[in-house]
Amino acid sequence: MLNYPTPLWVSLAFILGYLLFIVVLAESVSRWGNKKPETTRKIVHIGAGNVILLAWWLDIPAQFGIMAAIVAGIIAIVSYFVPILPSINSVGRRSLGTFFYAVSIGVLIAWFWTINHREFAAIGILIMTWGDGLAALVGQNFGSHPYQLWGMRKSWEGSLTMFLVSLLITNLIFGFLTGFSLAIFLTSLGVALLATFLEAFSQWGIDNLSVPLGSAFLAFWLIQ
Repeated sequence: MLNYPTPLWVSLAFILGYLLFIVVLAESVSRWGNKKPETTRKIVHIGAGNVILLAWWLDIPAQFGIMAAIVAGIIAIVSYFVPILPSINSVGRRSLGTFFYAVSIGVLIAWFWTINHREFAAIGILIMTWGDGLAALVGQNFGSHPYQLWGMRKSWEGSLTMFLVSLLITNLIFGFLTGFSLAIFLTSLGVALLATFLEAFSQWGIDNLSVPLGSAFLAFWLIQ
């Protein structure tokens, strides 16, 4: 949170400008960069997720975050049927992952903003953003040790990336807020294990909902 007052419209304009930059960047890479569809989609996936830190830092009221999540969910549904933004749903498969992404952000903001524990919303979203995003990229580009889980093809390299990134994110957020300790590390370890397990079950993009909600809930429960 900022230590000095910032006009709300300035904060909202800053976040809107950041999101617009991410979308334009992804669209440019998608249309002219000759990159794989999954790569351009992950630009949006990772870039947009960082908004949770900006919202926390700029002290954005919960209602604006919820409204933004609703709008993003509507855009995701429309883009699912009409390819208005190739960088959003251009992974070569039918997936509601982007819609679930928006839903998870809205739910976590509504839940943890209202009880003044925004760190748990940040943990859930950032684990999905960076953990799931990097796991997909590492798995597709360096996943030389695949495995199958209920017909879903994964790689040990991708799952290991998901685990390590989740562990790092949770430990850093809790560590900076309360100080690093064995209890914090063990809590982070439990959250990382659950996030990795949930990410492995990514049918229809449901991990964009299960990973952030499950990670945030477990972190909250363990800390309590």
